[in-house]
Amino acid sequence: MVIQERSYTAEAFWEIYGGKKFVELVNGEPRETMPAGGEHGGITNQLGRHIGNFVEEHNLGYVTAAETGYILYKDPTPQGKDTVRGPDVGFITLHRLPEGLPEKYIPFGPDLAVEVISPGNSADDIQEKIDDYFLPDTGTRLVWVVYPRSKTVNIHTREGSKRVGIDGILDGGDVLPGFRLEVARVFPKPK
Repeated sequence: MVIQERSYTAEAFWEIYGGKKFVELVNGEPRETMPAGGEHGGITNQLGRHIGNFVEEHNLGYVTAAETGYILYKDPTPQGKDTVRGPDVGFITLHRLPEGLPEKYIPFGPDLAVEVISPGNSADDIQEKIDDYFLPDTGTRLVWVVYPRSKTVNIHTREGSKRVGIDGILDGGDVLPGFRLEVARVFPKPK
C-alpha cells in the first residue's frame, strides 16, 4: 500500500516515519506493512534466537529484529527514490560495522536477510524484496525466505536459489561459517 504521492530520501523518510510505524521505503515510496500474526512472530523469534546465539557465541557481528531499516539503495539524483527495507531477521558481520549499530537506518544491506511469509504477502512482493536485497553494492550475500504453510525455506544467493524442506538443514555457508539448523526447528511447536 503506497502512503503518499511523493518520493523520499532515506534521511527524510527517517525524520517522518523512523521508529513510528511499520513502513518500508521502496523506490522513494513509503509502503505500510501490517503487524504480523502469531505464527509469523514465533518463526521469526526462533530464527532470530538461533542465529543470535550463534553470532554471539562466535563474536561474528550483529543480529537485528523485525522492522530494523536497512538502506538498500540511495538514489544519486535529487528525486530521492531511495529503498529502505526491514527484514524479519538481519545479520551484519562485525567488520562492516566496527563502531556498532547506528541509531538510525543501517547504511547498507544485511549480510543475511530473513523474510517469513505472511498470508498477505504476494509472490511479486517477495520477489521484489529479494531483488532489492541483491541490488549492486548492498552487501547482502544470503536471503532466506521461510514459508510456514509448506514448512520450507528458499535459500537465495547472488548465484541462484534452492528450496530446503522440513527434513533439511539451513547452512550459514560463508556468511555464517559453521551455522547449521534443522528446518524442523524453525517452526515452533509445544513439547
